[in-house]
Amino acid sequence: MNANAPCSGPFDSFGSHVFSIRTMRDYLSERAYQSLLSTIQQQMPLDPSIADEVADAMKNWAIRHGATHYTHWFQPLTGNTAEKQDAFLSPTQDGAMITTFSAKELSQGEADGSSLPSGGLRATFEARGYTAWDPTSPAFIKTSSGVSVLCIPTIFCGYHGEALDKKTPLLRSHAALSKQLTRLGKIFGDPCDHTPCATLGAEQEYFLVRKEHYYARPDLIQTGRTLFGRRPPRHQQMEDHYYGKTPPDVLAFMHDVDCELWRLGVPAKTRHNEVSPGQFELAPVFETQNLAVDHNMIVMQVLRETADRHGFACLLHEKPFDGVNGSGKHNNWSITGTDGKNWLSPGSNPHDNLKFLTMLTAIIKGVDTFADLLRATIATAGNELRLGANEAPPTIICIFLGDQLTDILAQMTREGTATRTKDAGRISLGLAALPNLPRDATDRNRTSPLAFTGNKFEFRAVGSSQSCATPNVILNAITTWAVDEIATELEAKLAADKKRTLEQLLDDLLAQTLRNHQRILFDGDNYSHAWREEAARRGLGRLTSIPDAIAAFTAPDALKMLLKYEIFSERELHSRCEIYTEIYNKSVHIEAAVTRDLLRSHIGPAALRYAAELRAAALPAPPIARHTALVTDLAADLYTAAETLDAALDARDLPAQQRAMTTARKTVDHLEALMPHDRYPFPTYADMFFAL
Repeated sequence: MNANAPCSGPFDSFGSHVFSIRTMRDYLSERAYQSLLSTIQQQMPLDPSIADEVADAMKNWAIRHGATHYTHWFQPLTGNTAEKQDAFLSPTQDGAMITTFSAKELSQGEADGSSLPSGGLRATFEARGYTAWDPTSPAFIKTSSGVSVLCIPTIFCGYHGEALDKKTPLLRSHAALSKQLTRLGKIFGDPCDHTPCATLGAEQEYFLVRKEHYYARPDLIQTGRTLFGRRPPRHQQMEDHYYGKTPPDVLAFMHDVDCELWRLGVPAKTRHNEVSPGQFELAPVFETQNLAVDHNMIVMQVLRETADRHGFACLLHEKPFDGVNGSGKHNNWSITGTDGKNWLSPGSNPHDNLKFLTMLTAIIKGVDTFADLLRATIATAGNELRLGANEAPPTIICIFLGDQLTDILAQMTREGTATRTKDAGRISLGLAALPNLPRDATDRNRTSPLAFTGNKFEFRAVGSSQSCATPNVILNAITTWAVDEIATELEAKLAADKKRTLEQLLDDLLAQTLRNHQRILFDGDNYSHAWREEAARRGLGRLTSIPDAIAAFTAPDALKMLLKYEIFSERELHSRCEIYTEIYNKSVHIEAAVTRDLLRSHIGPAALRYAAELRAAALPAPPIARHTALVTDLAADLYTAAETLDAALDARDLPAQQRAMTTARKTVDHLEALMPHDRYPFPTYADMFFAL
């Protein structure tokens, strides 16, 4: 069979619902096509003279695929996507109608800038907001329940140009990074034939539960996670679910997810069972960063909608179940340079690869200097429940490099240059019929928040329900700053010292930079108590509370850096702090209110009924009497917990609310273990884990 044979079956539909470069060629004149291609691939300004032709072509293509409406699809600061749909419809004077879609309708829309989170950038009496087409991310057709809509990726801004979304800062950070990488490419003597860019592959973890179980759990419906529930005797400790056989109905769901994503041009590649029962993962192929972020938002929507059609509910919360694995979104980030190559690929001799060593050093410098800022990007109520256990990294930001790169950097800091690369060797299996396996240059460290994994950095701390945009904005920004610092110093040294070569000057600069910032490197167990003590000694991991972490967005050094590269304005940064803090506060408040209500409306009454049954039986055996007394006492404790939550909610005291929820959960989970299954008011973890 020819390995390069044309696609067949579901693969033939890949990108069929995307107004892609291939589709544009069929619908646009050669002039318009080449002009739009320059905008997409080389970031050239859009030629206004082709806008009407592009709009008409997009409309005709969408209508042929069954679309009656279009929408400017944007990503507000809620962390979700938003849209307002308009028909391709314009009435005529004789009472008929025609289909229309103008360049203005394509390029710009209007949305309410005050009803979505603005952090004070827009007030109710200042409601106007604008959406503007992002031509670097292709339009696509979303179909749901047989209804098709043309979705046009856009930015969202206020009346005075303030970014009210997550895409605008991402595009700004990408432009700033590209500019500094181009500068570095010139220092290295590259022809600069390619526009440098960041690339991204965002793995997506999620849980599935039966829909009937989901709708029987008010806590899942209202908060996305179970506020009560004890682990069953068997859960993930047998380690048999990870990479195990996927249940047939789940596999059918996965197949439909893949087919829909392929139609939308999302290169979904890998699917498998994750560690916890009921947990799964989807991973795509790498793409340019902006497109990958858009595609991940599509992935989350397709997972939810497809799950519903298959009788499941898809849970994207970071910790829907206590005591087992949470769900992350492993953010695999890399850089393509001006030569079109991956500058985070070490090659066969990393110690001689100056571009790689420069980029690696820049990232180490940036992460060490702005670790608090990177920490701020993962500070959400849901993610905080996940981080630090069950293969989720803790919140202490550090970098894992592995044996080979650690040895190279040790040579540089000790000797001023690296002269050798440690051979990873091969793995012998002791079987004549099987070849020895080439060993990777580094092991994997699943406890590290930011790990180098071959030719990319994996930011493992991003939460499963989060947009990837903000973490990537900050990865881009801190790398931009560090590359700028290194390039500036290197240019000065080259101008002042004509006798030494670029390689010699760079060796000195990189060695000194690594000496200054090596505290951020750690290859050990991030879960260990010894590391927490060592990190504190190094001055790492200071931000333990979410409000403190979020405040790092407006710390003086962070503010100065982000303003310098025009990624955020000062008002935009303060608005983010206000919005993210408010979302955190509201999330905790809602969970506390739901906990209180369920104690009184579901769990308390069920416990009282069961306690009454036990007392009515009046069995004298001491174990049964003790059981009756314990159930009665715990039932009373539920109402005490509800009163405690009342007081904490009235006082708007978040720490008190969290403490009260923890106490209530312990009581409820204890009762669950004592009550007959048919008396407990909710599906249990065992019901949900093993019903797939």
